[in-house]
Amino acid sequence: MGDPKYPRKVWRKPKRPLNYELKMDELQTLGTFGLRTKRELWKAHTELSRVRQQARSLLALTQEARAEKEPILLKSLVRIGLVSENASLDDVLNLKPTDLLARRLQTIVSKKLGFKTPYQARQAVIHGHIMVGDRKVDIPSYTVTVAEEDSVHFSPESKIPEMLEKAKAEEPKVEAPTEGEEATPAEATPAEATPAEDSPKAD
Repeated sequence: MGDPKYPRKVWRKPKRPLNYELKMDELQTLGTFGLRTKRELWKAHTELSRVRQQARSLLALTQEARAEKEPILLKSLVRIGLVSENASLDDVLNLKPTDLLARRLQTIVSKKLGFKTPYQARQAVIHGHIMVGDRKVDIPSYTVTVAEEDSVHFSPESKIPEMLEKAKAEEPKVEAPTEGEEATPAEATPAEATPAEDSPKAD
């Protein structure tokens, strides 16, 4: 078990952290899901590698042992929305880290409650404005199950919904020109007055 004061790491760094393409992909994923550090991304990679390892070990078992243990793994993944109910172990092996990041509370809140960016959703979660059912959850990385997804909402005392509605109402509406209608050019600035001709010099 080990000493509880020294828990095991739940993430592993990539083998080639200085790879340029890998760094660009990581930065893009961080911006898409509003992650604070790369460590949160590495946790998703590590958790997904653990699930894949379980799937590969099940493929190596006999048919009887696999029929007994495979439904347990698939049921746990169906519960959090990673795979469908009729999925197989091949679907588990094809999972990506973005599939796991999409089940975070921060991502669900950003898509469902009308935030402009995932970073705004993260702030709302951290400051206790979000409830899952009857309880407040202030952990952005909380994995939302399929049964809990419809019960994600603002807390009753939160003023964020009013702020979002006000910001939406204040957004300027840009009307696109209709077909065949040309945009009117800006009015030309008045021509500068020509300077008066010099008076004839006296002899």
